[in-house]
Amino acid sequence: MNRFVIRSVMRGLINGRSYCSCSSIGNGQVYRSAIVGRSLELSGQRNGVAFGGFEWRRMMSSSPASVEKATSEKEDKTENPVMEETKGKEVMAASYWGISRPKITREDGTDWPWNCFMPWETYKADLSVDLNKHHKPKNFTDKFAYRTVKLLRVPTDIFFQRRYGCRAMMLETVAAVPGMVGGMLLHLKSLRKFQQSGGWIKALLEEAENERMHLMTMVELVKPKWYERLLVLTVQGVFFNAFFVLYMLSPKLAHRIVGYLEEEAIHSYTEYLKDIDSGAIENVPAPAIAIDYWRLPKDATLKDVITVIRADEAHHRDVNHFASVRYSFSGKGIERGACSSWLSLRLILDPVESV
Repeated sequence: MNRFVIRSVMRGLINGRSYCSCSSIGNGQVYRSAIVGRSLELSGQRNGVAFGGFEWRRMMSSSPASVEKATSEKEDKTENPVMEETKGKEVMAASYWGISRPKITREDGTDWPWNCFMPWETYKADLSVDLNKHHKPKNFTDKFAYRTVKLLRVPTDIFFQRRYGCRAMMLETVAAVPGMVGGMLLHLKSLRKFQQSGGWIKALLEEAENERMHLMTMVELVKPKWYERLLVLTVQGVFFNAFFVLYMLSPKLAHRIVGYLEEEAIHSYTEYLKDIDSGAIENVPAPAIAIDYWRLPKDATLKDVITVIRADEAHHRDVNHFASVRYSFSGKGIERGACSSWLSLRLILDPVESV
């Protein structure tokens, strides 16, 4: 071994190269610190030619780096053929946390095609919900919220008229904001005060995610034009900041406004269904994402999709009106009542009055 080290050092000195960082001689033995390993390329290569950088070549060897690299790669492939074949698949299957996701399939055994939601997050919409329920304004806060929503409906009617597909797309870009803002602020409040949220953080974030899935479905049905995309950017930017400030000032008013917005959404989707029934809008097949998300039959149509979306909006209406009633002016948040999920409306309440 010592003879091999001395021979390598002498070859390096003769060639005018030094690969060591330090050396010492003692008791007839040579101790050297050198980098021994495969070549580490710090520059890109194009057509096998290095450019714009340099290489750390394999030390203590007389073979060119390119030959050594090819030889080592060939040896690796020979030793680990299985790893080479599965390398790409493992990269595709790896999650954000670096853990490979198990294979997920539908009930019929086919591969699950969606990454934005999993099979256990799908559900069948509750179509028994009352669509005609309306919260009558009782005080100044309720009346202000009701008239604000009615005022906001005027420019929407003028711009979209009876183009309910485009209207629904715009509506969902706005409807997905309140749940996220409310859930975020309640999350921060829970962290500041070391208090439980009673399940409301999860409920509001689930609402935001559900509204986002409404939008993903509508985008499959309606292809927005460039000026509609520009309108979405403008409306979302204004609404997010306005609702954020409103929720900071009065969560009770913010939830009441959302409740009335959901009532208007129910009305819009009802008119949408009327146009489908009359033939003014073609009853096209349902998008694949809607079939999997709402567990619809394979032959589901646009009418089925709008029906389940309208039912979701009715649940959002009830949750937000309930939150407005239960929210305390004393700054204690949504007191006494706890909400486990907007989806089933399983409100675990103390003996208190309902909405």
